[in-house]
Amino acid sequence: MSESAPRQTLQQRVSAAILEGAAQLFAVEGEQASMNDVAEAAGVARATVYRYFPSREALLGELARAAVDEVDTRLASARIDEVAPEEGIARAVRALVDVGDSFVLLARQRRRSDPDRFESRLTQPLRSLFERGQAGGDIREDITSARLTESLIGLIVGVLTSTPALGKEDMTATITGLFLDGARARGPRRR
Repeated sequence: MSESAPRQTLQQRVSAAILEGAAQLFAVEGEQASMNDVAEAAGVARATVYRYFPSREALLGELARAAVDEVDTRLASARIDEVAPEEGIARAVRALVDVGDSFVLLARQRRRSDPDRFESRLTQPLRSLFERGQAGGDIREDITSARLTESLIGLIVGVLTSTPALGKEDMTATITGLFLDGARARGPRRR
């Protein structure tokens, strides 16, 4: 085995640790988190963070790129366009919840990172899903597909960052239920 193979693996692990730590940190603390905080969250020295990501913008750009790629992969795997709209929504929610902190950061940073990639890989598939549901009478038509998409993204971000945290299955069920059914109580009112 060559010496470069273990080095490359170590570099990949360090880079992944930095990205994971940064995603968790930025999802919770937002933009006020420093590169020192990123280094601490990743368990590396600040100089190591700068060796891999020479600036905050480079780190945020890589986080956004990686998150868009993961969203794209997970939504494609969920096959949201091949099932009934309500099932497609549940699958999309599960896929985006699985992306986790990186999705939160991506949703918050989308206008500064690559908005065209965000649009084509995330919002367009969701809008298409809603439009298909509206055409079939499964999804209400009085709200545009763009507004439904933004509402779903906002709900996912809100639940992912809420305290106390829920497990993934509970989180997925909560988001899907709230989105599809609304928060209004069903049945007769209590007196």
